[in-house]
Amino acid sequence: MFEHAAHLLPLLRGGDAVALVTITRVRGSAPRVVGATMAVTAQAQVLGSLSGGCAESDAVLLALDALRTGEASSATFALACGGSIDVVAHRVLPTDTVAVAALADATAGRAAAVGLIRSGPGTGTIVVPGCDDGAGAPGADGVDSGEARLLVLRHEPRPPLLIVGAGEHAVALCRVAAAVGFAVTVCDDSGLLATAERFPDAAAVLVADPAEHLASLAPHGVDPRTAICVLTHDERVDVPVLLVALALPVAFVGAMGSRATVARRRRLLHEGGLRADRIARLRSPLGLDLGGSSPGETALAILAEVVAARHGASARPLNELTGRVHRPVTTTATAVSPAVAAGAVA
Repeated sequence: MFEHAAHLLPLLRGGDAVALVTITRVRGSAPRVVGATMAVTAQAQVLGSLSGGCAESDAVLLALDALRTGEASSATFALACGGSIDVVAHRVLPTDTVAVAALADATAGRAAAVGLIRSGPGTGTIVVPGCDDGAGAPGADGVDSGEARLLVLRHEPRPPLLIVGAGEHAVALCRVAAAVGFAVTVCDDSGLLATAERFPDAAAVLVADPAEHLASLAPHGVDPRTAICVLTHDERVDVPVLLVALALPVAFVGAMGSRATVARRRRLLHEGGLRADRIARLRSPLGLDLGGSSPGETALAILAEVVAARHGASARPLNELTGRVHRPVTTTATAVSPAVAAGAVA
């Protein structure tokens, strides 16, 4: 449900009920993962999808029925790709404080989690997840009679992406990175290019020395999911910022540059006292080999490498690989007592 938090929270706070249809189990190939949600408003507006088209109409009918009756229901949909999904449709009221509070946290950029009872007593109820939620496979078969099965849905704040530089490549990278869910900060020492008007999708645009900005973050802790992309083409900026960035516990550090620039940059980093193992973390030249050269094509190549690294993927064409197209996503599941199903909702 968190994928629709920005739309759902104002509706619930305004007194409207909404219905959610959540995938609770996936068998075989499916375009969406466990936890993906379609939302249907009281005005019959549909947010999101579950299958890419083949189950949407039936899912909307389940949602509308949940809105009308207040009763939750479960269903299994066969998909055109050969897989199937289990779903739970349920109504969320403005008085459902657990759901509203979690949506408020997600909208504010904070971590959030709820438990959705997906089978057994209280199916469709949103509860506070327990401290020890266990770790089971999504849709694990079989629960004892009298037990409810809980699916824990989690929201993490958007992963940070720091773009150093404010040229045209930075503009294009900011746009595509924000579109896929990164919280983008643009940092450049020139206020001529680093403006909110040029970067409307950025979470923040900073006019500052990039190395000093990164150094100022270190004492307060850096999000380990952070990706840093240096796009300045100026060793007076590149080298100082990389000396700081490569010493930080972040997920990704990359820098644009030709082969000659990369070789010279690595030598300067070594001369600057950076250890060899830290220099080896640098991804440079930056980006996958897509063959394009425009700012937009270059941004796509850069972001593709960042996303592949984030997920530990090969970045190879899918038609050269075997096995599942969609990677299974582990989602927390556990059995809870009927008392929890009945009472842990406030």
